[in-house]
Amino acid sequence: MYFIDVQGTLIEDNTKLPTRGAVAFIDYLNARQIPYMVITNSTKNPSDEFLGYLNSIGLNIPREHYLDPLMMLEGHIGKSQKIAAYGSEPFLEVVRSMGYRLEYTSPDVVLVAIKENFQPDEYAQMIEFLLLGAALVGMHETTLYVKNHKRYPGVGAILKMLEFATSAPYTVVGKPSIPFFEEALSRLSMQKAGVQFSDVTIISDDVKGDLVGAQALGMKGIFVLSGKYRNADEIIPSLKPHDRPSEIYPDMQGILESL
Repeated sequence: MYFIDVQGTLIEDNTKLPTRGAVAFIDYLNARQIPYMVITNSTKNPSDEFLGYLNSIGLNIPREHYLDPLMMLEGHIGKSQKIAAYGSEPFLEVVRSMGYRLEYTSPDVVLVAIKENFQPDEYAQMIEFLLLGAALVGMHETTLYVKNHKRYPGVGAILKMLEFATSAPYTVVGKPSIPFFEEALSRLSMQKAGVQFSDVTIISDDVKGDLVGAQALGMKGIFVLSGKYRNADEIIPSLKPHDRPSEIYPDMQGILESL
């Protein structure tokens, strides 16, 4: 049974097309009725729209096999709360379309998603709101954000910076939060009853942002080199032995060939 990441794992960060072996791997699981959940931290498009895109490029992922942070947001932030949201314009539009009110005067919540060109004044505004008592919430806790072959600080890195600057604790909506993984497990149990985290293998290109937290819950981690990291030596030597993934492959094709 599997939890499978999307960006850098099933689709390439730059082309947004399937990685080598991704389509065949999903087809393999579907044909053999092997339980799986595709778990993404994507927030730039409404959930159904992004899943529709994945289907359109050949990844035949049924709706019941898919979970993203937007599907979890209402469990973290109420519609009556005032939100100062930071991220790309498509993300802000999605949040508005969900019925949330964006307010940048005296917000209850500072909500952070990914953006490649955050400005210093945006960070200054976030810090001011947090020092005034706003709660800090991240859509996910990714380590790196990759775009146009460049690597930027991920939401997790930004949350750590804001926490250090203000001493404000933060919560996370998507991966690798325990509530997100628990929801994915609950949905997986609809495919096979009695599933536990120890039954699940998680596949991702983000060791610290996905695999470490999943492995702490008892999952087996598989690291693919088709996304954030160009080779394993960029990240594996810095990890404690118990945080290191069980297996490393170049991409989904490598995993498929090992089955």
